[in-house]
Amino acid sequence: MLEPIPGREKILIKDAFIERYKKLLGKDYDKFMDYSLAYIKKSIRINTLKAKISDVKKKLSVNWNLKQVPWCKEGFWVEYKNEKRFDIGNIPEHQLGQIYVQDAASMIPAIVLNPKPGDVVLDMCAAPGSKTTQIAQYMKNEGLLVSNDNQGKRLKALGLNTQRCGVSNCIVTHQQGHWFKKMAFDKILVDAPCSGTGTIRRSLKTLQMWSPHLVRKMAGIQKGLVEAAFMALKPGGVMVYSTCTQEPEENEALVSWLLNRYPDASLEDIKLNINRSKAITSFDDLKIRPEAEKCLRIYPFDNDTEGFFIAKIKKPQKK
Repeated sequence: MLEPIPGREKILIKDAFIERYKKLLGKDYDKFMDYSLAYIKKSIRINTLKAKISDVKKKLSVNWNLKQVPWCKEGFWVEYKNEKRFDIGNIPEHQLGQIYVQDAASMIPAIVLNPKPGDVVLDMCAAPGSKTTQIAQYMKNEGLLVSNDNQGKRLKALGLNTQRCGVSNCIVTHQQGHWFKKMAFDKILVDAPCSGTGTIRRSLKTLQMWSPHLVRKMAGIQKGLVEAAFMALKPGGVMVYSTCTQEPEENEALVSWLLNRYPDASLEDIKLNINRSKAITSFDDLKIRPEAEKCLRIYPFDNDTEGFFIAKIKKPQKK
């Protein structure tokens, strides 16, 4: 059951936002705002580099109710059994790196990327480290993981989280995305900076910061990142592009831009046990290719999570 954020009726929402999102969502606009202005369910990912899923579940179940996240076997929604609120980030299992507090939708990109032990993987926008630690977990600390972020102030959290979670196959770098163009990776995650409209329920500041100009600005940054990532893929390699925004310009239109620029790139289907909304294939005057329907678009009301967008793109083998 949704728990509305107190004072939600006093939150100022820009007219331009209302107009745009009513056009995007139609009859689902009110439902989108109901979820966006309600508390989000707390979820965790059990870190199998440090502990077994069954052992952590047994320990946590003393004080917490755990509900399986359908698309992530290590993921669980958690609810404190006692009436008094308690922050799960304060428990020993978190401090020891046995769990990572992470939204259930945020677990999807690493699952779709499907890194394997021995792979050479790049996480291009890695801080603060939720997806990097998840990637390392799936790699079982075997192979090479380059965890990069271009914002120096975010590297501290990235370093602390990789250490806390027992990641040992990771190199942390501080570079712009284009720096990797001439390298060769099996798999690349671009969890791009974005306008964040899927995360309003986590940060109400998103509504204040949003503007059409911000969307255009972020799309420009994202184009540079996604092109650099595609160039850095080995032949036959796979990249995942993800955002936590609902903006078509930053999502389906951005992926379509890459496909137009690199006709040999192919968009792959994403098969997950998850409720999803239809990908956007037509909006305003954006140029969106029909195959964008293969992308995964989820709104907060689909699974009671953050809103997220994920695309899986493959580079062809050399002929």
